[in-house]
Amino acid sequence: MKKDKLQFVMAMIIFGTVGLVSKFIPYSAVFVAFVRGLIGTLFLLVLHVLQKQSFPKRELRKNLVLLCLSGIALGINWITMFEAFRHTSVAVATICYYMAPVIVILVSPFLFAEKITSKKGICSVIAVLGMILASGVIETGFTGLKGVYLGLGSAVLYAIIIILNKKIKGLSGNERTIFQLGLATIAILPYGLLTGSFIHLEVEPMPVLMLLIAGIIHTGVVYVLYFGSMPNMPAQSVAILSYIDPIVAVLVSALILREGLSALATIGVVLVIGSAIVNEVELRGRRRKRSGDGHI
Repeated sequence: MKKDKLQFVMAMIIFGTVGLVSKFIPYSAVFVAFVRGLIGTLFLLVLHVLQKQSFPKRELRKNLVLLCLSGIALGINWITMFEAFRHTSVAVATICYYMAPVIVILVSPFLFAEKITSKKGICSVIAVLGMILASGVIETGFTGLKGVYLGLGSAVLYAIIIILNKKIKGLSGNERTIFQLGLATIAILPYGLLTGSFIHLEVEPMPVLMLLIAGIIHTGVVYVLYFGSMPNMPAQSVAILSYIDPIVAVLVSALILREGLSALATIGVVLVIGSAIVNEVELRGRRRKRSGDGHI
């Protein structure tokens, strides 16, 4: 469990730095997402072959429906998120998107028999409040209802991805990632062609290098960590720790890109990180208590 959480936290940190890489990529968001998925899939597939590993056909057949659904959901999730950015501010779209962990916490008692304690519920509320403050939405206000709807739709898809991956069994993180990234890339392709996102592209060394980094590190490697650790963690832990991603993004924006971090945003960062820490302390305390009871 400890190793899984460490891998998940690493995935969230890497996810949070993708905005930094994207600053050096002048192409459309849909094209970047497509290339990320394609490079990530090919990178992991080559790695799989070089390691002389074979795909477990029995497990793939058993999980085929879940793999297809989660892969397609991932592709549509990317599209709705990019479209949300087009119709509203990044702050508002981010707030809507990160309602996903709250959705997972609310449905986890029904799908995974995970009890929502009062402390966990309070942590969730505090995390949402912190995310609102960190995004700067209070200063900028909510604008663009279509973007809000798209952001919330993306949040629902993200929650579905978390839930479906909790149910996929018998496949390694690398195996499930290859199929899910591949299916996500296929889902993006027709949308990109219809919207003309793949035309009038200028090939330059720096953007190409950044695309390779985004594809290999921010897609291939990070999704192995993400999908590999998620099935072995409580859904509510996944939900709370997911907030590390936007907080890292806020810190990168303020400290590296020098885009500024207001006093409210600083308070929001502290609230989100604090709620995650309190939640993890509670989970460890309950596990230790159950372990102690078992020895009596």
